[in-house]
Amino acid sequence: MIKTKKQGLLIVVSGPSGCGKSTLDNLILKKRQNIVMSISDTTRSIRGEEVNGVDYNFITKEQFEENIKNDKYLEYAIVHSNKYYGTPSEFVDNKLNEGIDVILEIDIEGARKVNKKRKDAVFIFILPPSMKILKERLISRKTETKEQVIERFKTAYKEINEVSTYNYVIVNDDIETALEKMNAIITCEKCRVDRIEDVDLGNQEEIIHEILMDLK
Repeated sequence: MIKTKKQGLLIVVSGPSGCGKSTLDNLILKKRQNIVMSISDTTRSIRGEEVNGVDYNFITKEQFEENIKNDKYLEYAIVHSNKYYGTPSEFVDNKLNEGIDVILEIDIEGARKVNKKRKDAVFIFILPPSMKILKERLISRKTETKEQVIERFKTAYKEINEVSTYNYVIVNDDIETALEKMNAIITCEKCRVDRIEDVDLGNQEEIIHEILMDLK
């Protein structure tokens, strides 16, 4: 009998803005069991219908900096308007120890930091079908100014150059196909030999003896 480790998988997903990674992540959450999204801490204010503890953990700058001192983040960064964002190590570790897979959707720099701490993580990069289509997707969202779209487009070029540092790449030209590929990657990772905790096939001498007897 083959017994696999209870430990869940840490799945790091990155890709340029507009590639569809959030859509894929949400679909894989519905498709698979025992899988959750990591909930990040942030010091920015709640927007719209966001819910504390669901979309983000909204905390003060003082709390965040105290957490940094106590090494409580798997990775963190200071982004727009000097707001902090970070992945709490405790949440991730607790879920993985329960045998629950965790998806961590972060940028290239965050993925680098996670890679230094968690060599067992699975890194997936989501690519758009082409830069032309990526540009069209960014413009069609109508959530940003022309200048912001240009900036995101420039960032996308830099990010795509990092694809070789990931374990897997998925070109999101068709959402259903991309979803199947992501699901297959997770399933295959769970079949890795290093995830086998124990193999018990019974007493080898007895098994061989029984096989030989059956052949007579």
